[in-house]
Amino acid sequence: MPAGPSPPLLAAMPSALSVPPRYNVLGVGISALTLAHARDLVLANRGRLRRGYICLATAHGLTEAQRDPALKTIYNRSWLTTPDGMPLVWLGPPGVERVYGPDLMLAVCDAGRAIGLRHYFYGGEPGVAAALHEKLAARFPGLDVVGTFTPPFRPLDAREAAALRADIAHLRPDVIWVGLSSPKQEKFMAAYADELEAGVMIGVGAAFDFHSGRVRQAPRFIQRSGFEWLFRLCAEPRRLGKRYLTTTPLFALRVLVQKLGWREYPLK
Repeated sequence: MPAGPSPPLLAAMPSALSVPPRYNVLGVGISALTLAHARDLVLANRGRLRRGYICLATAHGLTEAQRDPALKTIYNRSWLTTPDGMPLVWLGPPGVERVYGPDLMLAVCDAGRAIGLRHYFYGGEPGVAAALHEKLAARFPGLDVVGTFTPPFRPLDAREAAALRADIAHLRPDVIWVGLSSPKQEKFMAAYADELEAGVMIGVGAAFDFHSGRVRQAPRFIQRSGFEWLFRLCAEPRRLGKRYLTTTPLFALRVLVQKLGWREYPLK
């Protein structure tokens, strides 16, 4: 369930909250925070239009970053890189919570109504962003979604990129929710962070499919167990089989090597 303060608490929120320290997992700095802290940082950014992006890191993403130095740099240059998967929570210091993309999206959409937060949905297959808008607007009356954009299954060409920049400049959203596959969404956010006249971009991947009703989400007890990957693998074996059957053991092996001190993974 999304964590949300009451409107009076939101009104008393400080103009800026401290950005949390990071802990090193395979050379990626993971932000040590809770869901409520991440939500409050996003809300506190409203009106300041801090340009940047938030990554939600998983074992898959960190494994990909070992093969792709550019992706590792993207994670480490983000405003926040949160522990989206339970293994990253277990590797963190006491008090760290899972900041799961679908939960963060609900928490920000819910609490943001009290301060007029403006949202923009970028991503998903044709029709998904519109369905997401409809579902969330029904769930959170008063939610302000100023626009949606369904990108092609390739990088934007010059004309499409110019149209997106113009749309964002006109609509001025506080949050751009990006629902692409990883690492495509991280690379999109890093490429456009300084080009779009908006607040923060947040890459939430499958949240678009979950909250639009296109894909069934794992039950809460499975999410907490650390076996959500297995639930998703069973639901979408053709799309996710290679990712999870190779990523999970490789990630575990590399973390063991790091913990035993057999190899250093410096933050870069």
